Amino acid sequence: MRRSAEGQVRKSQNYGPLYSSPMAIWFTVFFLAPIAIVIVFSFMKKGLYGGVVQEFSLDAYRYLADPVFLKITLRTLVTSVIATVITILIALPCGYAMARSKHQTLLLLLIIIPFWTNFLIRVFAWLNILGNNGFINQLLINMGLISDYLPLLYNQNAVILVLVYMYLPYAILPLFSTIDKFDFSLLEAARDLGANKFISMITILLPNIRGGIFTAVLFTFIPIFGAYAVPLLVGGMDSYMLGNIIADQLLKSRNWPRAAAISMVLTIATTVGVLWMMHTQKKDASRKVESKMQTADRKTESEGIQ
Repeated sequence: MRRSAEGQVRKSQNYGPLYSSPMAIWFTVFFLAPIAIVIVFSFMKKGLYGGVVQEFSLDAYRYLADPVFLKITLRTLVTSVIATVITILIALPCGYAMARSKHQTLLLLLIIIPFWTNFLIRVFAWLNILGNNGFINQLLINMGLISDYLPLLYNQNAVILVLVYMYLPYAILPLFSTIDKFDFSLLEAARDLGANKFISMITILLPNIRGGIFTAVLFTFIPIFGAYAVPLLVGGMDSYMLGNIIADQLLKSRNWPRAAAISMVLTIATTVGVLWMMHTQKKDASRKVESKMQTADRKTESEGIQ
C-alpha cells in the first residue's frame, strides 16, 4: 500500500512542469524574448535608413555619457521622485479614509472610474483645464483676480500635476488594501497611553503598512519614470524626459540601437529598485517574525517561572 501511494505521489509530482509550461511559454515569448532583442540591438550599429546593422558597436552606450542625456536623466529622476512623493502623500489619507468609511464600495468605484476613460482623453481634459482659455484662467479672469493669463501649461509643474493625477489610483488601491487589514484598536490604545492622533499615525500606522507603501511607490514611480505622453502634451522644453528621448530616437532619428540602450538603462534601474524594495520587505518580515518568536519565548519562560 505504501509503495502504491508513493508511486501515485511521484506520478502527480511529474505533472508539475506540464502544468507550469503555459506560463513559462508566455513568460518567454512576451518578456524574455523582447528583452533579449533589445539587448542585442543595443550592441549593434545604426542602419542607414533605420533599423540595425549586424555589427558589434558600443556607440549607443557611449551616447549615455553625453552631458545633454545626463541632464535629461537627472531631470527625469527628480520629476519622478517629486511626483511619486506627492502621490503617496495624497494617497495615504485617501486610503485611510476609504478603509474607515462605511461606503467602501462607492469610494472604490469612484477611484476606478478614471480607468474607464482613455489615457489621452484625460490628458486632453487637463489641457482644457490649464490652457490659456481653459477653465482655471477663465474663472480667475471672470472673478477679477488676474488681468492676464497664467502660464499653467507647458512647464515642469504641469507635468508633475498631471502625472500625479494619472497615477494616483495606482497608489490609493494598494494602500487601501493594506490599511483595511490594519487593527485600528492599536491606534486607540496608543491614544489611551497619551499619544495624540498624529503621533499615533506616525508611530503605529505607518510602520505596519510599510508593505503597502512600498507597493504604492513601485506602482507609481516606475511608470512615471518612463512616462512619454504627459511630458509631450503638457510639458515644454524644460520637461523633456527619457521616454521622449526613446520615442525620438525610434521615430525621428531612427536610431534603434540608441533607443535600445536607453531602454536597457531604464529596465536595469527599475529592476534594481524592485529587487532592493523586495529585499527590504523580506528583512522587515523576518524581523517581525523574530520579534514575535522572542515575545512568545518570554511568555513561555514567565509562565514556567510562575
